[in-house]
Amino acid sequence: MKEALSADSPLTDPKDDRLGVAPFAENLAKAFSDIETDECLVFALYGAWGSGKTTCMNFVQYYIDQLSNKPIVMKFNPWWFSGSGELLRQFLGEFLSTLGKNDKFKKVAKSIGDLIGAISIIPYAKTASGLIKQFTKEKPVIKIKEDMRKILEETDDRFLIIVDDIDRLTPEEIRTLFCIIKAVADFPKTSYLLAFDKDFIIDALDQENKKRGKDYLEKIVQVPFDLPIPEKTRLNRIFTERLEAIFSDADPESFDSTYWGNVFLGGIDHYIDTVRKVNQLTNAIKVSYPSVKREVNIIDFVAIETLRVFRSEIYKIIRGNPDMFAGHSELPFYDETNKDKIKAFHDEWLKGVSGEEKENLSDFLMRIFPRLEAVFKNQHYRPEYLLEWRKQLRICSPDRFQIYFRFSLPEGKISSFEMKSILALAGEAEIFAEKLIQFARQKRADDGSTRASEVLERLLDYAKKDIPQEHIKPILKALFKVGDKLLLKEDEGRGLWGFGNDMRIAWIFFALLRRIETEEQRYELLKDVFSEGDAVSMIVSEVESLGQQQGKYNSPKRIEDQWFLNSKQLAELEKIALEKIKEAAAQGELLKKSRAIQMLHRWRDWGNIDEVRTYVAKAISSDEGLADFLSLYLAQVSSWGMDDKVPSHQWRLDPRSIEPWIENISEIYQRCLKIVETKPEWLSERAKIAIETFIRSYNLISKGKDIDADLDGE
Repeated sequence: MKEALSADSPLTDPKDDRLGVAPFAENLAKAFSDIETDECLVFALYGAWGSGKTTCMNFVQYYIDQLSNKPIVMKFNPWWFSGSGELLRQFLGEFLSTLGKNDKFKKVAKSIGDLIGAISIIPYAKTASGLIKQFTKEKPVIKIKEDMRKILEETDDRFLIIVDDIDRLTPEEIRTLFCIIKAVADFPKTSYLLAFDKDFIIDALDQENKKRGKDYLEKIVQVPFDLPIPEKTRLNRIFTERLEAIFSDADPESFDSTYWGNVFLGGIDHYIDTVRKVNQLTNAIKVSYPSVKREVNIIDFVAIETLRVFRSEIYKIIRGNPDMFAGHSELPFYDETNKDKIKAFHDEWLKGVSGEEKENLSDFLMRIFPRLEAVFKNQHYRPEYLLEWRKQLRICSPDRFQIYFRFSLPEGKISSFEMKSILALAGEAEIFAEKLIQFARQKRADDGSTRASEVLERLLDYAKKDIPQEHIKPILKALFKVGDKLLLKEDEGRGLWGFGNDMRIAWIFFALLRRIETEEQRYELLKDVFSEGDAVSMIVSEVESLGQQQGKYNSPKRIEDQWFLNSKQLAELEKIALEKIKEAAAQGELLKKSRAIQMLHRWRDWGNIDEVRTYVAKAISSDEGLADFLSLYLAQVSSWGMDDKVPSHQWRLDPRSIEPWIENISEIYQRCLKIVETKPEWLSERAKIAIETFIRSYNLISKGKDIDADLDGE
C-alpha cells in the first residue's frame, strides 16, 4: 500500500503507542486514583511542542476509565475561547455540564450555575488580577463557593480536570487561567492535570510578572512531571519505515548504506527528535519526491529536504549558491584566492549557527557536498569524481544540483540507570561480552527487535567522550568476541533505510578508535583485539573499512593524515583477519556467516584465489552444499509499475556473481536442473527459490537478455 501523509493527530489508544508513553501514562492514572488529600492539587505535564503531551493525556484518561476507583474526568481546552471573562464562564460551564450528567451532583451543579450567574453580572476586567479582585468582592459569590466546598467535602467522589493547549494562549490568558485554577476553581477533592511547554509558559509569565514567571509557576503547580523523551531508537525506526514506504521502488543495488548511515547520524538525526518532526519531514518528502523521482540520489534528497523543512534559511543559501557547494575542489578552479573566498563565505553564514548544531551541520554538509572538505579539512576531490557523482545522481554534481530544488520553486526501554550499570561492567571484556549476549536474547514487545540493538545505539552516545580511556580496549574486545552473535535479523532495519547491529558496532568501533592518539597505539590495540576475537565477520568488515581509508576496494583515498593506520600496520591486520577466515573455513563455519560472500572476496584479496576456489569446490561438492551456497547470493528486490497500487517483489540471483570461485557455471546449471527434477527431501524453501532463480537467470543470460529487465521470467 502506498504511504499516506501522516496527520499530526494525537493517539487515544495505548495499543497504538510506539514511543513508550503508555507505561508513564498508566502510572500517572493510578496516581490520580490513589490521591488521599481533600485539597486541590495541580499536576503539570511539561513537554515541548510536538512531543506528545495530548497523546499522553489521552492515555491517562484511557487508563483511568479502566480503574474501579476512578475520578470523574473533565477535559477543558482554553484555546477554544478568548478573553478572561469568557475563559472563566466557559470553564465553569464545562464543569457544570460534567456534573449535570449525574443526579447525585445536583446540589453542586446548582452552585456552579449560581456561580455562572454571578459572574455574568461582573463587569469585564481587562486584566486577570482585576477579574479576580472583582470576583472575590462579590459576597454572594464567596458564599456560593463556601457552600460548594462543604458539599464537595461530603461526597465520596473525586474530580480530575485535564487542561491542554495552555501554551497556545496569550500571556494574559495564561495568567488568567492560572488565576481561575488557584483563586476560583480550587475546589476540594479536585485535581488538575495541565499540559504545556514549560519554557514557553515561563517566558509568557515573565511578561506579566516582571521576569518572575518561574516563581509564579512554582506557586501554581504542586506536582510537576516531564513527559518522557521519546527513545531515539523508536523514533528512528518510525522514520526509516516511512522512508522505506516512500522509496519502495528504489534500486537496492545503488543504495550505499554506509553513506546513508553517515548522512543520517551526521545531520538528519539531529533534527527529528519528536514524532511531529518525523511527520513533518516524511510528509514533505512524500509530496516533493514524485517531481524528481529517479532523477536524484535518494539519500541526498532526504538530506536536502531535511534542511528545507527544519533550516529553511540554510536551504536557501545552498539553493542560491551552487558554486559554493557543488563541484570538485581541484586546481585551477580552487586556487588559494578562491579557497579564501569560499571559506570566508561559509564562515559568515555559519556564524548564525551555534553550539553543537554548528559542528553537526558542518559534518552533514561535508557528507553531501564533498567540496566543503577543502574548506574545513583541506581534503581535495579531483575532477574525476564528477563523473562518478553524476552517475550516482548526487546533489554535489553540478549537472544534478538544480534538480533537487525543482519542487521548491514557486518496552524494552533501556533506562539511563540501566545503561550506566551496563557501562560499569565495561572494564572487564568477558563480563561485558556476556552482558551483550544476554541483551541479544531479550526481545522487545513493541517491534520484536532485541534489547542489544538499543544498548549498542546508547553505547554510541557515550563512546565519543564519556567512556573512560581504560575501558576502550575491553569494550572492543567484547564487541569483536561476540559481535557475530549480535548480527541478528530481528535487529536489522526494515528495507534499505534501517540500521543493523553491524553498522552500530562499526560506529562504536570508529568512535572509540578516534580517541586513541597515535597510529602505533591503535595498531597495538587492534592487533590484540582482532587476534583474540572470535567475531570473524566483524573483524573482516572493520579491517576492510580501515583499508577503504587508504583507497582500497574502489573507495576514494583519504590523505594519509586521516588514516588510522599506516599501510604496513594495515597489512599486518589483514594477515590476522585472513587467518580468522581460514579458521572459520576449516571449521566448516565460513559459509554460515552473515558476511560469507564478503569474506570470500577478502580471502581472495589478502590470500590466494586458488585456495578460495578449492574451498568453494569442496563446499559445493554435495547438492545440499550447492543449494546452501547459492542461497547466499539470493536477494529480493522490489519494483513498482505505473499502474500498481502495491510494489511487487521478485527474487534475484545473477549466475555471473559466482564466477570468481567457479569456472564451469554450465555444470552448476545442470546440477540445479537435476535438483529441481528430483526434489530431494532436504530442499528447503529458500534453497528451492535460489536454485529456480539461478536456472531462470542462467537461461535469460544464455539468450542475451537482461535479468534485471525481466525479473518475473520469460
